[in-house]
Amino acid sequence: MNIIAIEEKTFEQMMQRLADFSKEVKELYQDGKANTEWLDNQDVCELLNISKRTLQSYRDRGILPYSQIGYKCYYKKSDIERLIEKSILKNVHYGDKK
Repeated sequence: MNIIAIEEKTFEQMMQRLADFSKEVKELYQDGKANTEWLDNQDVCELLNISKRTLQSYRDRGILPYSQIGYKCYYKKSDIERLIEKSILKNVHYGDKK
C-alpha cells in the first residue's frame, strides 16, 4: 500500500470539488429519480427511423447533442423530441410556400 501526502490546501480544494460534484448529481435527481430520460444509439435510431451512420453524422454536425460514457453515446429524450419538432415545423413551413 502506498501513502500519498498532500498539502492541506490541496486536500481542501479536492474536497470542495467533490462537494460541488455531489451537489450537481443531487440536482440531477429528484426524489431518487433522474429528471432526464436518456436514450442510447439504438433507441434513437429506432425513434427517428435513421441508420447508425446518419446518427453519427448528426453528432458530428452538432445537430443532436449527446453525452458519452466510455464508448457509448447517450441522448436526452427532450433533445430528440426537440429535433422531431423542428423537423415537423420545417416541413410545415416549406409546405406553405408551395
